[in-house]
Amino acid sequence: MSTDWSGAPGAPAAIRPLVGDGTTAQPRAVSRRQAQAPTQDQTLERGGADGGRPHAQGRARQAHGQAHGQATGQATGQAHGTGHPHHGHGHHGHVYAALDLGTNNCRLLIARPSSDGFRIVDAFSRIVRLGEGLSHTGRLGEAAIRRTIAALAVCRDKMRSRGVTRSRLIATEACRAAQNGGAFLDQVADELGVDLEIVDRETEAHLAAAGCAALADPDAKAIVLFDIGGGSTEIVWLSGEDEAPSLRERIRIWASLPMGVVTLAEKFGGHDVDDGVFEGMVAHVAQALGPFVEKAQAQGRCPRFHLLGTSGTVTTLAGVHLGLLRYDRRRIDGLWMAEAEIDEALAQLRDMSYEERAANGCIGHERADLVLAGCAILEAIRRAFPAQRVRIADRGLREGILVQLMSADGAWRNAGVREIAP
Repeated sequence: MSTDWSGAPGAPAAIRPLVGDGTTAQPRAVSRRQAQAPTQDQTLERGGADGGRPHAQGRARQAHGQAHGQATGQATGQAHGTGHPHHGHGHHGHVYAALDLGTNNCRLLIARPSSDGFRIVDAFSRIVRLGEGLSHTGRLGEAAIRRTIAALAVCRDKMRSRGVTRSRLIATEACRAAQNGGAFLDQVADELGVDLEIVDRETEAHLAAAGCAALADPDAKAIVLFDIGGGSTEIVWLSGEDEAPSLRERIRIWASLPMGVVTLAEKFGGHDVDDGVFEGMVAHVAQALGPFVEKAQAQGRCPRFHLLGTSGTVTTLAGVHLGLLRYDRRRIDGLWMAEAEIDEALAQLRDMSYEERAANGCIGHERADLVLAGCAILEAIRRAFPAQRVRIADRGLREGILVQLMSADGAWRNAGVREIAP
């Protein structure tokens, strides 16, 4: 499943960041090129270095990212999605872009600030499987690189045509892990003029929380938020809004598991997944989840405790639950699902053959071999943290980046919107 908001009538009119009383939290952003961790959702790149160390130019750009990324991003108006923040416009004159290159997907959002958040100007999402075979070879494959560069070229052209002036373009687990990740980033810069930033695991976890926190029940004292990616899975224990003044302080515990739908499917298989294979995947994830579960034991729960998930896995489950013939973000983002509804949707998916999954309008052939791996990750989380309800988010890193950039620019300073601190 891939969602393209470009010019779509179903694109949300506005996405709202944390407002006045704090009941509508939303994304924040992170720093510019750091290294070593997994990714999310539908596209990806795995970066690393030749011989385990970053390529020379890759190291230079990474250092530049660490020095400047935490600030506010980069300008893309005149260049090709690269450069430094451009301050020639008023804050509200900026056009912002956020790009998330993951192990499986390449995703872009372009937006302008509005009085109550931001409005999507354009968007793009394509499954590129940058991390295909990475778990076996330790390197990004040539075919995956070409697919990804083609998708990034579309993103560059969209940023140019929309006159983007402020941006942050991040890469996650695939680029963090690959031996040739640094060389790949250099190739992207040379061929496209696009300067990607590898974010570390902590940054990715915080961005996921920033992107989805608005959907947390404001009366819950604690929730577990998770983002199932292609090469990694981020999980966060988030306290209630009245427990801490900032989102960063609400994040009590976080972890980044070095496994996602692509890596798990490559390890266990994704076409024919019987009960034994599925339970093997769940056990594998549960073992990696153990240290986070142990730390979480000291945290208090409440009657309104719930899970909050963002990923193609949970949005697919929601689509199956609703019986959608074609994925519809407007009906998915923010949907509450009861424990029994999750159980039923999981059972439906597990009962489908590979061909049936491929024919499903909420899955498609590009994700038919990955979705059950994602379901196994979800099941491991549900068993570790039983909850009566799960909220589904079709938002994440990109929204977090946009809000962080806009907050840094003071886009809502006089609009009654509480800006989100890094």
